[in-house]
Amino acid sequence: MTIIETIKAVLRDRPNMSAQGIYEEIIKRDLYKFGAQYPPGVVSGKLRMHCLGLDFPSARPVKYFKISSKENGKLKFSLLEEQQNPNEIIKVGSNEIAKTDLSLIDKILIEHDNHIKEIEKKLLEQVLNHGSSFFEQLIVDLLIKMGYGYGEDAGTVTGGTRDGGIDGIISEDKLGLDLIYLQAKRYDLNNKVPPKEIQAFVGAMQNVQKGVFITTGSFSKAAEEYAVNGKHAKSIKLIDGKQLTSLMVKSGLGVGKIKEVSLYKINSDYFDEL
Repeated sequence: MTIIETIKAVLRDRPNMSAQGIYEEIIKRDLYKFGAQYPPGVVSGKLRMHCLGLDFPSARPVKYFKISSKENGKLKFSLLEEQQNPNEIIKVGSNEIAKTDLSLIDKILIEHDNHIKEIEKKLLEQVLNHGSSFFEQLIVDLLIKMGYGYGEDAGTVTGGTRDGGIDGIISEDKLGLDLIYLQAKRYDLNNKVPPKEIQAFVGAMQNVQKGVFITTGSFSKAAEEYAVNGKHAKSIKLIDGKQLTSLMVKSGLGVGKIKEVSLYKINSDYFDEL
């Protein structure tokens, strides 16, 4: 179990407990092995990061706990109750959170995350609707956007029937002494790149040491293992469809910003100093 799951397990059996009490119960029941120098601080930190109503810079948008009482200056915590109305429950990752237990900022951040996921889905659809030549140009453009290469003219598309297994090249210096080879595989979403494709890519790299293999699909475990631990002495980075669209959004490739919005909180330090 993770530390969050461990804290949940304790609070299900014994709600309204302090961070110290929860820690002592975890040790008593031997639920978790701590590696930190001060384990009670780990429990307290997780509780505060995921507690409804405690908003500070390192707080997390997903909330599991609430403050149930305060005794002698010490906070006591309980689990957030599950709502009976399914329309009031939203799914965040693998967790179900009641809408009414979320702050406005939490809701905004969750909706923003959903918006990004929808944009990434549409981006992948757009990529798959275009041909292989477009995809080869896209991966070159992406690497340049991400800051690889000496400038905007550092990328070259080499794809074609006689590309020798290399679809693009990024030159990290103007003399072309340090190169990154690129391979693009436009696969269906459910298709996995097999290890033989990575092996062929490595063979085509010859004396070049750095390679990036990008697919709209995904990679088999054997392909991932070969890229990392294969006996080829190359530095190979694999990027699947999900990572591809995430990088496109972060780099601003194929997307445009509609509007930037700032979120604010009260600066308590300012008012305390007056």
